[in-house]
Amino acid sequence: MWNSLERLVKVCEEEQVDLLLIAGDLFHRQPLLRELKEVDYLFSQLTHTKIVFIAGNHDYLKPSSYYLTYQWKSQVYPLLEQTMGFVEFEELGTSVYGFSYGQKEIREALYTDAFPQKKQPVEILIAHGGDEKHIPIQRNNIMNLGYDYVALGHIHRPMEIEKNHIYYSGSLEPTDKNDVGKHGYIIGEIRGKSVKTEFVPFASREYVHMKVETTEQMTGRELREKIAQMIVSGGTQNLYKIILDGYRSPDQVYDVSGMDAYGNVLEFVDETKPAYDFEMLAEQNKDNLLGVYIESLKQSPEGSEEALALFEGVKALLETKRG
Repeated sequence: MWNSLERLVKVCEEEQVDLLLIAGDLFHRQPLLRELKEVDYLFSQLTHTKIVFIAGNHDYLKPSSYYLTYQWKSQVYPLLEQTMGFVEFEELGTSVYGFSYGQKEIREALYTDAFPQKKQPVEILIAHGGDEKHIPIQRNNIMNLGYDYVALGHIHRPMEIEKNHIYYSGSLEPTDKNDVGKHGYIIGEIRGKSVKTEFVPFASREYVHMKVETTEQMTGRELREKIAQMIVSGGTQNLYKIILDGYRSPDQVYDVSGMDAYGNVLEFVDETKPAYDFEMLAEQNKDNLLGVYIESLKQSPEGSEEALALFEGVKALLETKRG
């Protein structure tokens, strides 16, 4: 996370970006004083860019928050009031509006009447929320407020609300193993009433859910080699959740403890099904409960709940029989 922020600051300096907008949750929790000093140092490398940010639901403004007392040395213009405020940049002909969270949850739709005050030719809103616990946002409402651009925060994945005008940029890096897909930032340019934006993939790594198909003949060593090859193809810098899917020999148990060849597999999920010969089992057990059970379910459509019950039930009955 820190490395990505540092890389982004370098992009801002190289491109001589006018404004860097951070729509809440710069930190995933309350920032420590030393962390604000580190961020301030990074921002101080910028010779042209001005930074505007709000606090979101994760780094919300506790009474003891260092946000409230920290004296920024760089060109940072925080909007830390809990009611709508703005900062004007006359040299850019731009006003930026926003407010910060003072608590973890805000259930009121506070952006409904958050109209710009026409202070400058270009008016931008930075806002945080979008679900029932964190300032609900209606798409049509936010589109009709009249801002030239709206930078949204809270959702970790990039999402377009209105082309060129309203975006969730998402987080620079994925934040947990279910946070899959591309991550990066939105870069935009406003000239008069013309707004052009672009999503720029930027994350140094991704969380990837990778499905690996197995067969009845596949051994554990063969599976390990297949997973290693797929990770090389997908990128060894990424982090993986491996989902085993398909069939396996009924006597096969895959030992996943040795299958993390590159140290980047966070989780294995085994959804394989034993490749039972139901016809043979039914014939061999036609005079007992196992045979009756197979006959009652063997015509079930693949993928149905009945088909799942067939596999699980046969497995349980065979284990009982062996016992």
